[in-house]
Amino acid sequence: MAICTDCRRRVCWRSVLRLTLPAFGVLVAEPLYLLYDLAVVGRLGALALAGLAVGGLVLAQVSTQLTVLSYGTTARAARWHGAGARDRAVGEGVQATWLAVGVGLLLVGLVEAVANPICGLIAGRPEIAAEAERWLRIAVLGVPAILVTMAGNGWLRGVQELARPFGFIVAGLGLSTVLCPMLVHGVAGAPALGLVGSAVANVTGQTVAAALFLAALRRERVSMRPRPAVLREQLVMGRDLVARSLAFQVCFVSAGAVAARFGAAAVAGHQLVLQLWSFVALVLDSLAIAAQTLVGAALGAGDRAGARATALRVTCWSTLTAVLLAAGFAVAARVLPTWFTRDGTVLAQVGSIWWLFVALMPVAGVVFALDGVLLGAGDAAYLRSTTLAAALLGFLPLIWGALVLDWGLPGIWTGLAAFMLIRLVAVSVRVASGRWAIVGAAATPP
Repeated sequence: MAICTDCRRRVCWRSVLRLTLPAFGVLVAEPLYLLYDLAVVGRLGALALAGLAVGGLVLAQVSTQLTVLSYGTTARAARWHGAGARDRAVGEGVQATWLAVGVGLLLVGLVEAVANPICGLIAGRPEIAAEAERWLRIAVLGVPAILVTMAGNGWLRGVQELARPFGFIVAGLGLSTVLCPMLVHGVAGAPALGLVGSAVANVTGQTVAAALFLAALRRERVSMRPRPAVLREQLVMGRDLVARSLAFQVCFVSAGAVAARFGAAAVAGHQLVLQLWSFVALVLDSLAIAAQTLVGAALGAGDRAGARATALRVTCWSTLTAVLLAAGFAVAARVLPTWFTRDGTVLAQVGSIWWLFVALMPVAGVVFALDGVLLGAGDAAYLRSTTLAAALLGFLPLIWGALVLDWGLPGIWTGLAAFMLIRLVAVSVRVASGRWAIVGAAATPP
């Protein structure tokens, strides 16, 4: 997918939309499926929903450990694509896939070894921990497939081909969507496996999607051998992105652990709103991916002015989108939570944080867009440092303060607000400085 000819000096909205719409489909497909999974499991009761919340939290942190496989690969592949070297761009995907398989297998072994204590630590209550462990031991088997899918998304975004990833993701999730109610509730003669059925459905769909991404890579007819030099370069960038990812993980694991201490209803309500937050964030991230891809290609082609224009335009569109989303969730405040649970205690917990959730959306619109700009420029070190600072100064103190001072879910979500506001200031200052806009096929900002 090529950039419009007039996009070298000004951002063409058609090119942004061609990237944004399929990226939107890819990004919202999984959160929509997770909400669907919550709705299916939610019919089993609050205990099963709490088990899914804790197990899903652990799996999410494990599977997002290597975000470099998608975002880092996109940044590197986009620069090579902008420089006219498609084979080098695809080669980044090959090496990222090797990393995905190797690290994925290691993570499966690690999680299987510590599933019991980690679920107990987060859940706080034995009955919730037991449910979470049963789900997690099966669901973690899909981690290598999840990471292969991340790598595939990364290189295909980098070469500005986003329609194929959308089809691959839909194929995998479509299968999981059919299997989930069948295996959880025994629909159409299938065995009623309860919460375990959700995990089996997830792993099956993830495996199908990963196989499709591998087939696409093979069709490119590039060398599939590991290249240690490229792997080292990816790991250097990955070091910063992994540190940034760890900051997110520590924050959200802490939030889930604190919510669990307030009871099954609190952790279930927290998980429900957190999934909606993830949905909103990834909707906005579809615009950030367009920024990342176009910024990387522009800088790779030596077009600093085009990169800066992209940053400004996509940030404006992302902010407007976030305001519209906030308005929609405000209108749906009384109705939407009941789609996922009828449990009155869970709904009360959701209501206690709903308006804070809504108010944070416009802030997220700016933060995610500028994150995309800086990721496209390869400015991972700056994002690492500022995310760690936001976690240590904002999110974590308020989360644990919520536990000590019994603030409940509002205290936890106040911590998220502080985290977002600190990041807003940090990325805004960096983009305004222009220090990120370094041209070249493999340049890294100072």
